[in-house]
Amino acid sequence: MEQMSAAVFDGKLRYGTDYPAPVTKPGWARIRVKQAGICKTDMELMKGYKGFTGVLGHEFVGVVDRCDDAKWIGKRVIGEINAACGECEFCKKDLGRHCPNRATLGIFQLDGCMATYCILPTVNLIAVPESIPDDRAVLTEPLAAACEILEQQPLCGNERVIILGDGRLGILCAWALSTVVSNVTLIGHHPEKLALAAWRGIETAKTTDRIEAGADMVVEATGSGQGIATAMSLCRPRGTIVLKSTVAVPGDINLSPIVINELTVLGSRCGRFQDAISMMQSFPDMPLERLITDRYPLSHVVEAFDRAAQKVAIKVLLLV
Repeated sequence: MEQMSAAVFDGKLRYGTDYPAPVTKPGWARIRVKQAGICKTDMELMKGYKGFTGVLGHEFVGVVDRCDDAKWIGKRVIGEINAACGECEFCKKDLGRHCPNRATLGIFQLDGCMATYCILPTVNLIAVPESIPDDRAVLTEPLAAACEILEQQPLCGNERVIILGDGRLGILCAWALSTVVSNVTLIGHHPEKLALAAWRGIETAKTTDRIEAGADMVVEATGSGQGIATAMSLCRPRGTIVLKSTVAVPGDINLSPIVINELTVLGSRCGRFQDAISMMQSFPDMPLERLITDRYPLSHVVEAFDRAAQKVAIKVLLLV
């Protein structure tokens, strides 16, 4: 049996060089991983989320080295992370990321990309244009999550938008929305992160004290269960709150403003990778590389995760 290097979580994170390499199935491709990104979801998995054990990671760029479709061999690719069944009602509506029978790369029933190799269905693969370097391509998955807002809630361009949270996802949401809307404000607590967000006239603030309420859209990306309360206070009647945080709300929270102000609350998760690639091509000056805080070899994965858990870190990459 072929073996490979991998970042394995089996109750404890460890680096191994003797993990079984994935076997390529018909209609699937094996990708030789070049870079992988550490995401907050990876850290939540280590706390017991989804009960996952195996190889972590779902953000990657790599090169196809095995596939029964020869046209993919040697292609530099990224890949949609949900391996859907292709037969259910969601799949028939091109909503495979909501397929109830899906496996998800590095998250549920499918080993991830923090390894020498990972596998995905060929229908999930997207060839990376030559104009997009690896350091940008590896950020496709989080940028796609930001682009998902524009798919779910098309904007005219004259709206006033507030994003709560200056982490990686909050910054990406601000950048993605600023490609359509000129009045975008990012609110966070870290001056160094707010400084990184500067692009296309985005306003920043460290507190909501001087922020005028009545925004047309408020994106909640704080990673805090209390973020929705702030979002409700800033959103205009009949406005839209977009929830990006996937944390449980501790204790009671007063949701009556949603009813009183007739707010639309929109849950927003994964996006289409092609939308992110198209945005990178349309806006080549989007400063995605600013988000990369550190790079570590895969063999130093434990150290890399420790770094990613620090507040000053935004995006930590593993070089495979």
